[in-house]
Amino acid sequence: MHKLLGVFILVWFSLQVNAQDSLAVVSDTVKTHSWKRAALFSAVIPGSGQIYNHIAMPKGKKKAYWKVPLIYAGLGATTYFVIKNNMLKNDFRSEYESRKIGNAPSNFLEYDDQSLLTLYTTHRNKRDFALLGLGLVYILNIVDAAVEAHFVNFDISEDLSLSIHPTMYNSSSYGVSFQFKFR
Repeated sequence: MHKLLGVFILVWFSLQVNAQDSLAVVSDTVKTHSWKRAALFSAVIPGSGQIYNHIAMPKGKKKAYWKVPLIYAGLGATTYFVIKNNMLKNDFRSEYESRKIGNAPSNFLEYDDQSLLTLYTTHRNKRDFALLGLGLVYILNIVDAAVEAHFVNFDISEDLSLSIHPTMYNSSSYGVSFQFKFR
């Protein structure tokens, strides 16, 4: 009977140790919030990295989702200007080429050939700048998601402070002193 009780206690104890070990393994496998994942999400679907950061933020600090409409507004506006300027550029080019082969002016009667070339160049440059803006908005979306991912678990304590005071070093030189306090 004592042996059976001893075996029972030994089995029960080993189950408890295994349960604690498995809990330790589970807590060790919990991943920290990844800035790489946030950047990848934003690269694949713009704004999804901001949503990923918003979900991971502690309660009360959630504020990353409001950037998503701004991202899509920026992408939409720059895409609109790329398409609009590209269509105008193509219209001016086709009108110019049509006039060069001897056809009568059809669409842009008020412009001569030199004006068409100038308008073509102007809208080509506007299209190129809009493409640059589109790329910039896209890259800023990714950078914002990656940077904000670093701040998901960042704690700013009230024990940190910065004091800025005017300082007189001697009778003729003045300056500014910065004082950092870490408590």
